[in-house]
Amino acid sequence: MSSDSVDHYVYVIECVDGSLYTGYTTDVQRRVREHDAGEGAKYTRGRTPVELVYSESFDSKSAAMSREYEIKQLSRAEKERLVFEA
Repeated sequence: MSSDSVDHYVYVIECVDGSLYTGYTTDVQRRVREHDAGEGAKYTRGRTPVELVYSESFDSKSAAMSREYEIKQLSRAEKERLVFEA
């Protein structure tokens, strides 16, 4: 399978402490399972369980990574609007 046929995703998970974490992956469900198992990002370890609250798909990794950066620059209130009003 060529990498061109892989979908790229930006996702937001809500941690048990109510914080929001934004990341990039090619498989959202697998990545959420990894976070829940404590194998995800350092930030989410100790903040499990996590819940997927938002995702967007892209045709290219670069587009997804750009969007991930944009979301990470948002304020908490802006992220909540994006996530909970989507």
